[in-house]
Amino acid sequence: MWCACKKENSSNGKAETNVWHRDDWIMKSEVKLLGAWPSPFVMRARIALNIKSVEYEFLEEKLESKSQLLLQSNPIYKKIPVLIHRDKPINESLIIVQYVDETWSSTSPILPPHPYDRAIARFWVAYIDEKWYPTMRSIRGAQVEDEKKRLIEEVREGLVLLEDVFKECSKGKAFFGGDQIGFLDIALGGFLGWIRVIEISNGVKFLDRSNTPGLLKWAESFCAHAAVKHVMPETRKLIEFAKTLKR
Repeated sequence: MWCACKKENSSNGKAETNVWHRDDWIMKSEVKLLGAWPSPFVMRARIALNIKSVEYEFLEEKLESKSQLLLQSNPIYKKIPVLIHRDKPINESLIIVQYVDETWSSTSPILPPHPYDRAIARFWVAYIDEKWYPTMRSIRGAQVEDEKKRLIEEVREGLVLLEDVFKECSKGKAFFGGDQIGFLDIALGGFLGWIRVIEISNGVKFLDRSNTPGLLKWAESFCAHAAVKHVMPETRKLIEFAKTLKR
């Protein structure tokens, strides 16, 4: 089953050192990531760092009590994730991913090399964040059954649309980015754990062989990727966490 592939080590509030090898010129203390294990946005940053083989220190934030470091590093939004590189904070998940790609540019490019392909990837990432994800997030708070059904159908339709995008962008390969995970993979892939939670909680299927065969296979490949499998939360843990959000 896709997305039940993770052992989580970072929910105790302690710093976690990433297991990836560091670049020769980077000291671990120079790269820190403030985040929380359930966050799909934090996962984006972690995957990007892993793809680039950057060793970093993961500082787990308590959602109910934000650290002084977080408040100082992101005084405008006071949100995670925050990447701190050589004492300079970078905020917002997609900005972090692009910063990581540009800063460690010698290996494993995340954004497409061609300007048009980059524009297309950014367009669909904006669709995911501004239209598709807010709809999925609204399912949990829907009080009326008809409203919940409507939202579920909209999420399903969005994934069918992204199925076509996957076919176009992947050109028959494993990922939106082709042979390797790219910008669009990271943007959508960060939500895979929560897609599974909503499927189980509501008795529905968003990714299946009938409507989204390409995305179903993509999800399996994404979750099994070396840059992802150690940071993808277990579905069971996410379900338990989701219950606390309803209290």
